[in-house]
Amino acid sequence: MKRTILNFALGLIVALTTMSCSKAVMDDNYVVIMSEAVSQDAEWLKVAQALQQKHSAELITYKTSPCECLDALKELKPRYVAIVEKPENIGRDYVIEMHLASRKVDDDIYADFVWGMITGYNAAAAMRMVDNSTEPLLVKDAVATITELNSAKWFDNYAWVDDHKKGLWGEKQGRNAEVKRDSIAPEQVLRKFSDLYAAYNPDLVVTAAHATERNLEMPFSLGNFKPKDGGLYAEDRFTKETWDIEQSGKRKVYFAVGNCLIGNVNNTKESMAIAWMNDANAATMIGYVVTTWHGRNGWGGLKYWITNPGRYTLSEAIFVNQQDFLHQQHQWFPSLLEERYPDFGHDEFRVARQRLQEVLGDRPSMDQLGFWHDRDVLAYYGDPKWEVRLQEVEGESDFDVTSQIKGDKCYITIKTKENFSLNRMKGDKWKEEHVLDLPFSYFFPQRLCNPTLAEGQEWDVALDENFLLIYNADFEPNSTYEVVLDLHK
Repeated sequence: MKRTILNFALGLIVALTTMSCSKAVMDDNYVVIMSEAVSQDAEWLKVAQALQQKHSAELITYKTSPCECLDALKELKPRYVAIVEKPENIGRDYVIEMHLASRKVDDDIYADFVWGMITGYNAAAAMRMVDNSTEPLLVKDAVATITELNSAKWFDNYAWVDDHKKGLWGEKQGRNAEVKRDSIAPEQVLRKFSDLYAAYNPDLVVTAAHATERNLEMPFSLGNFKPKDGGLYAEDRFTKETWDIEQSGKRKVYFAVGNCLIGNVNNTKESMAIAWMNDANAATMIGYVVTTWHGRNGWGGLKYWITNPGRYTLSEAIFVNQQDFLHQQHQWFPSLLEERYPDFGHDEFRVARQRLQEVLGDRPSMDQLGFWHDRDVLAYYGDPKWEVRLQEVEGESDFDVTSQIKGDKCYITIKTKENFSLNRMKGDKWKEEHVLDLPFSYFFPQRLCNPTLAEGQEWDVALDENFLLIYNADFEPNSTYEVVLDLHK
């Protein structure tokens, strides 16, 4: 593996990294990984160099797989990793292998860095993704094809077509405006969503209907968005009429929370994922690279984000959710955390269920099977350090968390307010068919050095250098709680 160091001598960087645990916190290093195909293409190389410059990062090159960079990642111990790659080289297995590699920097079960992929229809599109994720984004306006966001409390303006009742749609115009609902004939749903998308010019798009790498269906299969030459167009199921999707050029986030396959670039720039990033200017896109049925990864990430509005960036919410269900899987079947789910084919459920039964000694539950299925198959495209947040919701910011380093200890203080709701902290019963109660969660402002729960602490935790989860956090209003961690140099 060739390593290109553009800002510092390698020896100095490795020395600094080695010294990082001589103090209580670790540097929040950022690493950019690129393929040789990128390094040998002048325009694509500029993308990697721009990202490297933006984050004062080290730039590492691989031949065929980013997993080749694991030794370097173990040396550098980054908190953030971005991979710059051409779409022709990104597919399902690429994403799965990167998830597996993200848990191998140290010896614990958790992912060791937050990561995302930078790609595009061409180098100019990939560079636009880098540029668009430089300034923070506070999400104010959104459109969706799901029911679960219909309170619209997070948004100034919001519109959706319903995936529970055919022909139902609704909108809200203004932060404190009433959410209005209406109905249309099923054959009008595709045109309605296309018009709402253009009219509301959203910061955020959320979808969960049927999809593949080549199409996004409206709920109840009432029409399709499709890709062509890097763009998105609509195709009416009933009339076969087609039209281009009107785009404003505004940067946005596309969260395909429950769609099958739409996050799979599938080794071609003529895919839905690339079209959303290129034509719709999605500076971040999240989606599955396989068919999905359980949904713990996608719906769990969205649940962490929307039930902690303003507290987490989108990438932090995705990351914390993944560590939560890694922790739960480890309690069920620790021996399988590094074993790949069986090939995603027609016989996958029988094979996976049989393998789990061998490990568990009993027939697995649907959650146990679904967690394994979902573990390594959600793709995150975009700069993982981009500040994308939801607006706070009035009355719901009901606890504060602070941390302080004193010597070789970290003191985390949780102060609940008079209006604190334990049910709200646990997720308010939102989308429980996919995600049950959430633990208390905290993404550390800066990575800690080898933290462990201090002696005498009775919290039931999942803990790593990046985060803390507490599973017995039965907090009450107007109360203060302290978590003490030992830091090991």
